[in-house]
Amino acid sequence: MRIKSLIALFFALFAISAANAQAKKYNIHTVAFYNFENLFDTINGSNNDEEWLPNGAQNWTPKKYKQKLHNLAKVLSEIGTGENPNNSPTLIGGCEIENRGVLEDLVKEPLLINKDYGIVHFDSPDKRGIDVALLYQKKHFKPTSFKNIPLLIYRSQEGKTDKKDNEETTDDKAEAGKDDRVYTRDQLLVTGFLDGEEVSIIVNHWPSRSGGEKKSAPFREAAGRLNRQIMDSIFKINPNAKIITMGDLNDGSYNKSVKEGIGAKRKKEDVKQFGIYNPFEEMFYKGNATLFYRDAGDIFDQIMVSEALIKPDYSSFRYWKAGIFNKPYLITTTGQYKGYPLRHSMTEIGYSDHFPVYIYLIKEVK
Repeated sequence: MRIKSLIALFFALFAISAANAQAKKYNIHTVAFYNFENLFDTINGSNNDEEWLPNGAQNWTPKKYKQKLHNLAKVLSEIGTGENPNNSPTLIGGCEIENRGVLEDLVKEPLLINKDYGIVHFDSPDKRGIDVALLYQKKHFKPTSFKNIPLLIYRSQEGKTDKKDNEETTDDKAEAGKDDRVYTRDQLLVTGFLDGEEVSIIVNHWPSRSGGEKKSAPFREAAGRLNRQIMDSIFKINPNAKIITMGDLNDGSYNKSVKEGIGAKRKKEDVKQFGIYNPFEEMFYKGNATLFYRDAGDIFDQIMVSEALIKPDYSSFRYWKAGIFNKPYLITTTGQYKGYPLRHSMTEIGYSDHFPVYIYLIKEVK
């Protein structure tokens, strides 16, 4: 009888424990990044946008532009809804954006307009005129400061890996100026309050691999060092700062720009104070990808978080888990590029040559 009583008591305690666990509730926010791939309007601007005009090489008509906006809005409205079914991302970093106007058009799309997204955007010195930006749901995130921080790099640094100063790079069609500077995207820093908790976000689009990975590597290594400098400046003010750095890095999680420049770690247990955790490194080694080149997949699109966001309790917002949003409608189904992201072509308005990435932040509701 005593054994039966003990067994009954065990199951009773287990049931109570399970009920308490089920009773826990969490606030959840999705944070996403997406390379919008050539989000150009149809108006001739001061940048090199001739290709993306109605009479340009892409025959970029108002109808095509409107379809591109609709496609992007569909993706953004669905990212992360698997675990956060009632809401699209609270914070969205984006790149390959021509100007603020295209973002204003995007957030007015029917699938997004009710989310009431605010915009943080600066024009960058990139020769193509493509920029980075942050979209945020106004009801949840209140920006308190934002700035664009230039990446100063020079053509003479190509192929060199021993320089330690702040440098910058270019996209495929960008050119060095008369001063030998390579003009590329700024790094965007936004600090604000996410449902009352201070968070800093850095949005990146690092220099491309134009001219070859090895030759262009110093540019991205400089970008990684600049990213680290920005984070260190935040840590000097607040050693427990919650920082999220995200972007299309044009490098993998294993490259020197990420591993040494940022100092990102693959495992949570290796992250010390002021350290950075990169969940996408483990995802890469498990065979995941956000883009493909010559049939090889990689994860250039990454979201990393500071040590304060991976503490073991959920009394304030913490990182929960990460994902790649690669629904079937985003994937090419036939032809040479079967399995690749479904991008724009002359016969079809696709989405992007990258899959978006996201993380969840959660906080226990007391």
